[in-house]
Amino acid sequence: MREYDAPTYPGSATGSRDQLAIRRGNLTRILRHIRTNGPRSRAVIATATGLHKTTVSSLIEELLDLRLVREIGMDHSGAAGRPGRSVALSPDVGAVGVEINVDYLAVHGSDLAGRTIFEHRTAFTNVARGVEQCLDDITEAARQALEHLRRCGVTPVGLTVAVPGLIDVARGVVVLAPNLGWHDVPIVDRLSHGLPPGLWIGVDNDANLAALAEHTWGVAAGTDNLVYLTGEVGVGGGVILDGRLLRGADGFCGEVGHMPVAPDGQRCGCGLIGCWETKVGLAELVRMATPDAAYDLDRQVDTDRISDPQERVAEVARRLAAGDRAAVDAVAEIGTWLGHGGAILVNLFNPRVIVLGGYFAELADHLIPAAQARLARLAVASPVARCHFVASHLGFTAAARGAAGVTLDRMIEHPTTVLAAAGR
Repeated sequence: MREYDAPTYPGSATGSRDQLAIRRGNLTRILRHIRTNGPRSRAVIATATGLHKTTVSSLIEELLDLRLVREIGMDHSGAAGRPGRSVALSPDVGAVGVEINVDYLAVHGSDLAGRTIFEHRTAFTNVARGVEQCLDDITEAARQALEHLRRCGVTPVGLTVAVPGLIDVARGVVVLAPNLGWHDVPIVDRLSHGLPPGLWIGVDNDANLAALAEHTWGVAAGTDNLVYLTGEVGVGGGVILDGRLLRGADGFCGEVGHMPVAPDGQRCGCGLIGCWETKVGLAELVRMATPDAAYDLDRQVDTDRISDPQERVAEVARRLAAGDRAAVDAVAEIGTWLGHGGAILVNLFNPRVIVLGGYFAELADHLIPAAQARLARLAVASPVARCHFVASHLGFTAAARGAAGVTLDRMIEHPTTVLAAAGR
């Protein structure tokens, strides 16, 4: 289908705005095509997008000027005739993602071409530090990542913060993050005062961002129906249905860790009884498998007493290898409850795959057999649905990676606006 040239009239402000909107939409169309299909010549892009060759050439020149694309080698993939120079996404612009969780702060910086430029994770107890100290930590971590990108010749266009909780994305507010003890925190407004002016800043749920990262780069990349589970102290879920992130009416979809599964169970950090995360969260695993090093989330603790979550999981793995009965029983119990909640998600969303992130992925070989067996027994359409658990390979930085990714996605959707805000 060829592009539609809207009629304009001399001196018509509406016609001028329409033409600009069409041009911006076509810039986005070209960027999307290159991101999905890799480097392509102008002729191939014109054929694939339905745009006129002269229009594509003009748009490519604009994207080259904006440093969003670059020309590389010759493209021989088109029809017979002289090959044209391939156009690829540029490594000259990038974005930062920051994830704050109960016991770590992760930062990821990447460029538009998909290269990881910066990645770092620091372990400490965010609950004990309080909201203001945590926001200072996020600001400083973001500053360091942004500066690193600039030193590498990459212009950062913005950053997104991943938080485990209910997020009002439009207002940039963390409505509730129970495991952090946060209520109505205007995080975007707060960070905007400590970071360079004009930088676009956003916030989103950690599981949503990790699910987007998995859908784009992960073990289930390209799978249009998946659920991603965060294996942290808290448990969240990101749901991709028909290739799109499911958000819900208020943007709070995915709080699967707070599904009630045990009415006579423990009190959850959210205040309810018997939530799924009280059965499968990292704090529960540690409590059962390594009671001598259990989390104490109810009081202000010294940061030096809390180790990195990977260190905690590594200790569980060591005890499993040694045949420690408490560790073996704990992992079996977690796996069974993981399958229990997974069956609920399969009955609700009919995903093709459930991707296990965080500590779930670290112990996947021990957890998946019990989880898959319980899912098969409880999922109503189990023989037909063919859903299975898989372990993520993105590690504990999946949400930060996804946060950087959605910032770059926003730039692709609004190329001229975002770059203008970045001072370009």
